[in-house]
Amino acid sequence: MQYVDRTAADPRRSAEQKTYFPVQTLQGHADWVRDVAWSPSVLLKSYIASASQDKTVRIWSTDATPARSGSGGASGGPKAPGQGEWKSTTLEFDSVLWRASWSLSGNVLAVSQGDNKVSLWKENLRGAWEKVRDVE
Repeated sequence: MQYVDRTAADPRRSAEQKTYFPVQTLQGHADWVRDVAWSPSVLLKSYIASASQDKTVRIWSTDATPARSGSGGASGGPKAPGQGEWKSTTLEFDSVLWRASWSLSGNVLAVSQGDNKVSLWKENLRGAWEKVRDVE
C-alpha cells in the first residue's frame, strides 16, 4: 500500500499536471488489500486502516511531531499530517475482510468480514485497540 501526495513538490512533475506520486509505501499484509480508509481527524495523529484478504486489519498511525532541522524545514515546526513515521497494529479475524470504515469523529473503526459480521473497534487510553461490539 502506498501513501501518495499530490501537493508535495516533485521536480519530475509540474503543478499543472495535478498528478499523484508515492510518498511512502506501507508494507505488512500477506495477501491483497481489499479496502483502505483514512480516519478523519483534527488532531496531530493520523490513522489509516487497511483490510486484507489475509484476514487482518492493519491500523497505521503517525504523529505530526515537530520536524528536526534539515528534515522538514529549518523552522522546526510541525510536519503535515501523515508525513511522520507510520507504525502499524494488526487486528486478526476468522474470515477474509471486505471493508474498513471510520466513524465521522474518527475514533471508531467498523470492519466487515466475509462471514457477514461487522465489528466495531476503538483505541483505549493505553493505545491498544479493543473490540467494542459485534454486529451480526
